[in-house]
Amino acid sequence: MEIYKLSDDVSGAVSLRVDKFTITDLRQGVKNPNRVNVFIGGKFAFSLDVAQVVDFRLKIGSEVSEEQLAELRRASEFGKLYQRALEWVLVRPRSEKEIYDYLYKKVYEKKLDKNYINLIIERLKEKKYVDDRKFAEYYVENRFVKKGISRKRLKMELIKKGVAKEIVDEVIFGRDDEEEIDKIIAKKRDKYDDEKLISYLCRQGFSYQLAQSRVVRGKD
Repeated sequence: MEIYKLSDDVSGAVSLRVDKFTITDLRQGVKNPNRVNVFIGGKFAFSLDVAQVVDFRLKIGSEVSEEQLAELRRASEFGKLYQRALEWVLVRPRSEKEIYDYLYKKVYEKKLDKNYINLIIERLKEKKYVDDRKFAEYYVENRFVKKGISRKRLKMELIKKGVAKEIVDEVIFGRDDEEEIDKIIAKKRDKYDDEKLISYLCRQGFSYQLAQSRVVRGKD
C-alpha cells in the first residue's frame, strides 16, 4: 500500500496517490472512555464514539478509501460536537434556541460544517434531551423562586430564549403576580422609599396599580 511520502525538502511534501488506508489500532480514549482513538499507519488519525465505530464496522486491519477516510473525519467532528452539546444540556434544561446559539458558536470557532447544527438538534430532540415545553416549565418553576418575578418579565425572557408564545402563555397561566411582588417588596422595602420602590417594581414588569396597592398595603 502506498502512503504519503515526504520529500527531503522540509519546505513541503509530495503527495502520492493513495487508494487505501489501513486502520492499525483502535484504543479507548483516556479522558473520555466513550470515545475510541483511531490509528492509521501507526499514527493517531482521529477519534470516534463507540457507537460510530460499531456503525462503521471498523476494526484493526480494516482498509478505508480516501473518500471513506474523509467521511470518518466528518463523523469524528460531528461526534465530538454532539457530545459537547449533550453534556451542556444535561447540566440543566435548555431551549432549542439556546442549543442552536451554543452550537453555532462552536461551529464558527472551529470552522465546522454548519449542517451539523440542525442534525445535532434533531438527534437531541429525538432522544428527548431538548423540549421547549419542559424547558419553559423548568424555567418558570426555578426563575427567582425566592426573589420573585413578574409574569410579564417571565414571558419576555422565555420568548427571548426562543420558546413559542403559545407555550409561554400555557406555562405561566395562573401564576400569581401578587405573591411574586410581595417577595420583592419584602426584600427591597428597606432600600427604597415608596415612590422609588413602586418605580422599581414597574421596571420589573408589574403594573403600576398592583405595585402601588401592594406597597401601600405592606405598610398597614
